[in-house]
Amino acid sequence: MSDVPPATTAPADREATPTPPGPAGPPVTGGDPALRAAYRLCRRRTKNEDPAEYALIQLVPAALRPALHALWAAANALDDLGDDRTAPAAERAARVGAWITALHRELPTGSSPDPVRRALVDTANRWHLDLSELRDAMAQVQDDTAGRHFTDWAEWRTWGRDNLLPWFGLVRTVFDRAGVPVALRLDTREAYEEFLDGVRLTDILTDLAADLAQGDLLLPAEALDQHPGSAADLAQRRWSPAVAALVTHLTGLARRWVTQESLTRGMHPGPATVLHTMAALLRAQLDAIDAAGAALLRTAPRPALRTRARILAPARTRAALAWTLTPLTVPPPQRPGAHRPAAPARPASTTGIFRLPPPHPSGEQPPEIPPGDLPAHVAVIMDGNGRWAQQRGLARHEGHRAGATAVREVVHGALDIGLRHLTLYTFSTENWHRDPEEVDAILDLLRRELAENPFRDLDVRLRWHGRAGRLPPDLVDVLHLRERTTRARTGLTLTMCIDYGGRDELTRTAAALARRAREDGLEPDLIAEDDFARHLPLPDMPDVDLLWRTGGEQRVSNFLPWHTAYAELHFTPGLWPDTDRRDLWQAVTAYTHRQRHLGATPAAAPADEPSAAHCSTAPAAGAGG
Repeated sequence: MSDVPPATTAPADREATPTPPGPAGPPVTGGDPALRAAYRLCRRRTKNEDPAEYALIQLVPAALRPALHALWAAANALDDLGDDRTAPAAERAARVGAWITALHRELPTGSSPDPVRRALVDTANRWHLDLSELRDAMAQVQDDTAGRHFTDWAEWRTWGRDNLLPWFGLVRTVFDRAGVPVALRLDTREAYEEFLDGVRLTDILTDLAADLAQGDLLLPAEALDQHPGSAADLAQRRWSPAVAALVTHLTGLARRWVTQESLTRGMHPGPATVLHTMAALLRAQLDAIDAAGAALLRTAPRPALRTRARILAPARTRAALAWTLTPLTVPPPQRPGAHRPAAPARPASTTGIFRLPPPHPSGEQPPEIPPGDLPAHVAVIMDGNGRWAQQRGLARHEGHRAGATAVREVVHGALDIGLRHLTLYTFSTENWHRDPEEVDAILDLLRRELAENPFRDLDVRLRWHGRAGRLPPDLVDVLHLRERTTRARTGLTLTMCIDYGGRDELTRTAAALARRAREDGLEPDLIAEDDFARHLPLPDMPDVDLLWRTGGEQRVSNFLPWHTAYAELHFTPGLWPDTDRRDLWQAVTAYTHRQRHLGATPAAAPADEPSAAHCSTAPAAGAGG
């Protein structure tokens, strides 16, 4: 199947024949004939293989189109390698892996013998795109060669979003670099992801005949089971009442998903025009699918040319006006020795490993703790940044800066010992009461850390826990980006609690449970702990085994009250900026000496075993001690 390529999901494109007026700028592809040829090839492939995509890209200023053509062509080239059924699955996976490895090798050089990768490399270097964000999306294409089966819509959505969202993130970065940020309002994020679900479903229905010919059925069993017999009929490529009912149901679902009027409210008119046009083209495609009937199982339906023209003609006029009034910043072609972003880290499915964390500067090795003795989840209250700065005559924000270095160290230490979950109390709901200058400094530091992405090449999945309403939209945007691009990683899950409060979490959970009781008739007297847990904002977060607080204070400060109900407590006097990975190792080692009973009758402890009270106040070794 041909996945909907990245630019299709971009909310800023523009079609015009002739080219609409727009800001003048330097030659888009510079003076390199081979590079110009590479971009022309990407443009030609886009136009020939996906005319609707090409029409949408034409709705953006001419200076931005080569970058979008390059991104589309790269995604499609990978897809074609994975879908080439003339080769066995293992060979297709190897070809995809070789393509990704070549890109990894070529990005720092600024060139490639492959024209599509050459255009992509130039686009990445010129627009300062971080292609490491594509790590999991590219690895997914390689994994897809073995076939896909989805039990329910949740699995299906995760698969589709993991593929589309990273590519779209790069398209949004191009517009951001050009001076037209495509920021999504916090209340429209779910609508946006649902819109992309509609894009994906429309694509699958369009390519149903080609997929079935290859033995693929990329629909969740949950949907197929609602129409008994449809799965068997589709496998035989047989049009039946069950298949007809299934297609009608799915086109209705996709039509609802792509109709998200709130998505463009308050958005720049250029991107808004493109999103409206894209939604209209998708609805026209769904109409063609509905009208195809049995022919849907033989060939891909397409809307009539007059239908597309009726949609695109007014869009060209609106987009031309919007972009004429918009000044753009277009970077010049790259010169030898100019900035080059880091090469994309190799996917785990290509190399088998992520980069290991750097060793501790002292050379000290982590303790050897059997996996069965490790806590599954360590939560940390990182206290003492401000006091650390004041003791040195520095502004408080300097303490937070030093604390960011300690975070990196502790994450490295967690990876060293194989910890599965680490949750950090980064910014509480009460922290808004601090001096506004300090709050701004903390938020700016978070932006810089997330932009730098220090755990890019480590097997770290980043999650965010907290409220979005008071945080700056650009910070929320990058938090979601890091979540999306690391979702498939299986090493350490690092949860950053930002604008988080424990009582707020419980209040929101109670509200969600009340809505469920009202809408679904849930009997209040039958509500159990499991029901409450399923309605938590992060229902899959495991209980905390060890809660560690630095800075000498001995309280839990409204942190994870549900998850820490049975946690072991560990308080240390050292201030957070003085903390390094050895303090984490000491805290975990102390945890392994505890006897955890969880309400059961304790066994007799050996006389020389340390008590829980002693361990809970023992100072950590290392720099924080």
